[in-house]
Amino acid sequence: MMTEEPNSPEKKIIIDEDWKSQVEREKAEAAREAQQPAQAGAEQASAGAAVRMPPADLSFLASTLYLQGAIALGMLPNPASNKAEVQLDQAKHVIDLLAMLQQKTEGNRTPDETEELEAILHQLRMAYVGVQR
Repeated sequence: MMTEEPNSPEKKIIIDEDWKSQVEREKAEAAREAQQPAQAGAEQASAGAAVRMPPADLSFLASTLYLQGAIALGMLPNPASNKAEVQLDQAKHVIDLLAMLQQKTEGNRTPDETEELEAILHQLRMAYVGVQR
């Protein structure tokens, strides 16, 4: 067991230059490793976003327009205000867009797409009439 003598001369601090350079290398390595997961996470998030996107098809487009119409008719809360708000002009515009889409795609839809588009239009038209009263 070593003990310090109270009257010992001033201690000399010996700085090992190799130790300092080793610490600097370790700090640099730690900084690189900290950046790599962040970059990898961003790359995965952007790649993951591309994987999670729904297919670009008529069904998705019709569903998107349906949601806009349902919000305009107060069937769903407006995401901006979280309140049900009726906007008849916007609802009519969405219904007209869906009717135009139905007309322009006539003969090019699958039976499922036709059924879905007709059901969406029927629901929005009935809700529109109900709100108008």
